Amino acid sequence: MKKEHIFLIFILFLTFLSIYLLYQILSPFLSSIIWAILLAMVFHPLFQKLQRLLKKREVLSAIMMTLFVLIVIVLPFSLLLASLASEVMDVYHRVEEMIKIGQLQGYLERIKEIPILKWILARLGQYIDFSPMDPLPLLLKNLKQISTFIFNQTTILLKGFSAFIAGFFFTLLSLYYLFKDGSHLFGRLKEIVPLPSKERDLLIQRFKDMIYATIYGGILIAIIQGLLGGLSFWVLGLPSPIFWGTAMALLSFIPIGGTALIWAPASIFLLIGGAVLKGLILLGLGVCVISMVDNILRPLFISAKTNIHPLLLFFAVLGGIQAFGLIGLVAGPLIATLFLTLIEIYIQGVKPDKTSP
Repeated sequence: MKKEHIFLIFILFLTFLSIYLLYQILSPFLSSIIWAILLAMVFHPLFQKLQRLLKKREVLSAIMMTLFVLIVIVLPFSLLLASLASEVMDVYHRVEEMIKIGQLQGYLERIKEIPILKWILARLGQYIDFSPMDPLPLLLKNLKQISTFIFNQTTILLKGFSAFIAGFFFTLLSLYYLFKDGSHLFGRLKEIVPLPSKERDLLIQRFKDMIYATIYGGILIAIIQGLLGGLSFWVLGLPSPIFWGTAMALLSFIPIGGTALIWAPASIFLLIGGAVLKGLILLGLGVCVISMVDNILRPLFISAKTNIHPLLLFFAVLGGIQAFGLIGLVAGPLIATLFLTLIEIYIQGVKPDKTSP
């Protein structure tokens, strides 16, 4: 074996070893770094405008953009989560109080007298014995389990909050340096990609299209669903329509459940509370209007712009969340995009040249 081959093998071995060791070093912070990269890409156009306004003062521009992300995005989200937790606990205590005074039992009896439900139960009663089925003991048991679970998990929740604060700090730190040195780092990254310039630019462009379509498309869908959800709550006279509309907008990013995590329990609560018509209207709006926005617009915004089949996109998002957590919302589609683009590059590379004799 020639010395050049031995040297090349040795260099490749050291390269892969260093990549593995670097991954081991950075793995505790990868989630924060990836979130910082996504935020930097989303706010990069605004950062460029700020740079021009501040006459290319990179450090000042990076500091101001990082503070902007902190104030406009993170703090309202944290306040919303705190409000959501308070609302959930308030609903829990209200249901518990209704059970104690017997109000919930009366509502359940009235629901059983609804003609269509009474007809369904009568038909099912021919095959199923409903007499031993009493929902109240089950509901009371679950309420007690929930309260016990919350009490026992307090320490774990506090530890999780501490980890969130640490990860949030690392995200902001990474975001600052990505704003400050992102253009230089991106140029170096392009240089080390082992592909011809044409294929490299194709791969980078597909990545950009997927990230922008996923994030901006997701944000637009979230805004529409949040507006429809909040408007539905307002029309039906339900409390806190702005808050619950915002909560639905945030939950719309979750592929399974999504906005239904808000309007479905609200519909059930209205039905149990005796507001049957409002409950049915909210249920119909949730199923036929709010949820359909996602089914119609997401393929239009994402699949059509990135040439990924909606079925592959659906499984890529679900699999990405299972493998990588919440960051999988973007990581899953990106991996699918990488695979399809590399296949396309391979096909173009092996396709015979029709102009050649």
